[in-house]
Amino acid sequence: MSDTVRIVEVGPRDGLQNEKTPVGVADRIAFIEALLGAGLHTLEVGAFVSPKAIPQMVNSDAVLRGIEHHPEGEFHVLVPNLKGYEAAHAAGARVIAVFASASEGFSRANINCSVAESIERFRPVVARARADGVKVRGYVSCVLGCPFDGEVRPAAVVEVAKALWALGCYEISLGDTIGVGTPRKARHLLRALAGEVPMAHLAMHFHDTYGQALANLYAGMEEGARIIDAAAGGLGGCPYAPGATGNVATEDVVYMLEGMGIATGVDMTKLVAASNAIGRLIGRPPVSRVAAAINAKSRTKAKGG
Repeated sequence: MSDTVRIVEVGPRDGLQNEKTPVGVADRIAFIEALLGAGLHTLEVGAFVSPKAIPQMVNSDAVLRGIEHHPEGEFHVLVPNLKGYEAAHAAGARVIAVFASASEGFSRANINCSVAESIERFRPVVARARADGVKVRGYVSCVLGCPFDGEVRPAAVVEVAKALWALGCYEISLGDTIGVGTPRKARHLLRALAGEVPMAHLAMHFHDTYGQALANLYAGMEEGARIIDAAAGGLGGCPYAPGATGNVATEDVVYMLEGMGIATGVDMTKLVAASNAIGRLIGRPPVSRVAAAINAKSRTKAKGG
């Protein structure tokens, strides 16, 4: 395997937007800066969406402006439409993300339109962004299963991924939104996409509901995928999938990669500290297995001292 993997830290957006406890602007900025300090340089930091729909992401413009003095960071924000893009651009966004589903049922429930209609909505957004020199990342949700439609055919994922790539997205993130995938399914999906979208531009965004995320990532890496989305502490969930957990925890991904001899440049001690801090704010400890083990070891040492 290649010794290079890029981690996209999605905790400050995809993670926090699905947590029940809102986190204020100053604390979100502090969380992002702690993650930067831990060695994570590509981060999703906000969403320019309706505050009624996702109150956790209110004032994302203030968050973006509060971290713009960090040249080492590449900061992504989610935009659902042209209005959201204009607000993001005004706040200084240099990378945006658009979000489509491979499942008709999820698309209807989430954004009240068909998959084809959602792609058309993004056409003017991507065109404007490219004209402004703003990079666009495309998300495809429910790539390995849907809470409404059940099984999702790889061909359906390929169709949406190809459409986003054709629009001008520089990277396509494949989301197992409800975490039902298994390594075999993940491998078949990557193989179906190979040749349609360059493997170097495919990211794996796997949730860990059934404890399969790391195995799925490893299977995807065997197929050549080298971009991994992860959330510090395993933040998040999915409002349309009862019991669904957040993204695979960044700590667990880093531990696996380092154990494979793949350097991540991430300081685990600082990463766990960042996860612990945000955990205290939202009222629950990190769900990361690695963070739990490190925290338990620290408590044991403290008692022994």
